[in-house]
Amino acid sequence: MSIEISKTHSLLVRAMDYRAARQDMIASNIANADTPNYKPRDIRFEEALSAKKQELYKNSTQQLKMARTDAQHLTQKEEGSALKPTLYFRDGHMARNDGSSVDLDVETTEMSKNSVMFNALVMAAKKDTAIFRSVIDASAKVN
Repeated sequence: MSIEISKTHSLLVRAMDYRAARQDMIASNIANADTPNYKPRDIRFEEALSAKKQELYKNSTQQLKMARTDAQHLTQKEEGSALKPTLYFRDGHMARNDGSSVDLDVETTEMSKNSVMFNALVMAAKKDTAIFRSVIDASAKVN
């Protein structure tokens, strides 16, 4: 039996897993930049992460609902039921003479953005666990 720190912590861990998988995918695109007819791949995991969040917080009674002045305003789109990220081929880049459409500028930019997001998730996870660590430390001092 494992102890769940918080629902947020498990969501952060899942998000870091997805970001790490995306980093690997982008690195693979860069490694195959000179491979003829190679199409760059990417992972779209925001939908999967949103579905995981819905799954974790579905029984929560502490949800704040936004007030609407009209029933047609701010309707939510339907969430997918799959909890797996979507793999897709990036489109819209011009292919070189060898048929490869890997653009190193795009790939390095995406890698940088993904790295920043991963580091932000790591910092959020550290803050999340620091709250519990401070409670444990404070309770050890009380005698």
